[in-house]
Amino acid sequence: MKIGIAGTGTMGSAIARRLMQVGRSVTVWNRSAEKTVPLAGEGAQVAKTAAALAGDCDLVITILTNAAAIEAVYLGAEGLLAGNVKGKLFIDMSTVRPATEQNIAAAVRERGGAFIDCPVGGSVGPTSKGTLLGFAGGEAADIARARPLLEQLCRRVDHVGPVGAGATMKLVANVQTQIYWQALGEALSLCKHLNLPPQQLMDIIGEMSGAPRVLEHRAHDMVEALAGSVGPSRNFTIDNVRKDLRTILEEGRALGRAMPVTERALEIYDQASRDGHGSTDCGVHPVTWSQRNGK
Repeated sequence: MKIGIAGTGTMGSAIARRLMQVGRSVTVWNRSAEKTVPLAGEGAQVAKTAAALAGDCDLVITILTNAAAIEAVYLGAEGLLAGNVKGKLFIDMSTVRPATEQNIAAAVRERGGAFIDCPVGGSVGPTSKGTLLGFAGGEAADIARARPLLEQLCRRVDHVGPVGAGATMKLVANVQTQIYWQALGEALSLCKHLNLPPQQLMDIIGEMSGAPRVLEHRAHDMVEALAGSVGPSRNFTIDNVRKDLRTILEEGRALGRAMPVTERALEIYDQASRDGHGSTDCGVHPVTWSQRNGK
């Protein structure tokens, strides 16, 4: 089976590497072609257009920035659906509203293809180990067809409902994590005067009842940041968080849900971006925020 990946940002590239690691034949495409160069050097084939990618591959994973990018990549003049897609399976892993997935699914079906949405919980580290958490929405037969591939990426894949249900569960996952980073920053600001060694501090916090799974993978980044080493983002930036929180609030408003904590979190992340921290990794945000807080 030939696997195509459209979107080779941080996560798309990590997914490509993981699939090549387990022996899959991978072809990649990205709107900014330079982002495919490292993967080409590691053994991936590169398609000239999205349409060519769809025509050459049996299954295509898309992981794109937002709804506008998804529409352009699927429906553009040289987009995925301009290629030969009859009988092909598309898996979208982007973080978007359910309606976006439902609209694209309808367009794929009109052209004879199949579509599921399966965004994943986890970042680059879990991707490289095949321990992501998959939230799959779609027809049972389509998910069964995708499952052997998804299980090479994920420790667990749950069929959570029709197309769009996966997108809903990804928003559920992200709202918790992104609010947690701010809560952790406020907690760190309470104890910074104790001047505990960074590793000891994060070991203690990691044992507390409120510690989420994400700390298992990201505590090391915070230890480095507490020790004064803040490098470029390796996973997910503050500006990425802002985009996701806006998407979450849009979905909340569409459902008539009040989300005051999410609204306030977005305001804080917006201010962090204005202060020059937009490219800071979200896992380092608790440290940078606590260090600014109370000065």
